[in-house]
Amino acid sequence: MKKQVQQLLDSALEDRPDLFLINMEVSEANQIRVIIDGDKGVKVQDCIEISRAIEHNLDRESEDFSLEVLSAGVSEPLTMARQYQKNIGRKLKVRSNDQTIEGKLEKADDNEIILTWKVREPKPIGKGKVTVEKQAQLAYDDIQEAKVMITF
Repeated sequence: MKKQVQQLLDSALEDRPDLFLINMEVSEANQIRVIIDGDKGVKVQDCIEISRAIEHNLDRESEDFSLEVLSAGVSEPLTMARQYQKNIGRKLKVRSNDQTIEGKLEKADDNEIILTWKVREPKPIGKGKVTVEKQAQLAYDDIQEAKVMITF
C-alpha cells in the first residue's frame, strides 16, 4: 500500500508545485500519515485536496485504511532546505554540533544557511559596551535542529 500511496501523493504534488512533502508514513495497520509544507504556508484546503487525491484513488473494499494529512507544525524543526528558504527573514534557534544560535535567517541555499544576530561586547578600548553584529554560516550537515522562533 505504501508504494501506491507514494505514487498518488507524488501525482497530487505535481499538480501543486507550491506544496512539498515533509514526511509520509504508512503503518502496518494501514494508518497513513502525510505531512506537507508549502512555499507560502499550507491552508486547510490544501490538506483537503491532497487527502482527496489519495483517498479517492484507494479502495477501502479491498484494504481498509485511515488517512491523515497535516501541515508541518510551527513548533516542528525544519528538515529541508526548501523550509529554510521559505523562512528567510525570520528568527531561528539553531543547534549545531558545537553551539546554539538565535538569529535572523539571512540566506538559505541548497547547502547552507547564514544567520545574523547582535550582541553587546566590551569596547576594544575604554569602558562600556558596544553592539556588534555577528554572522554564522552553517552547513545543513552541521545542524542538529532548527526551529522558527515565534514572537508576539
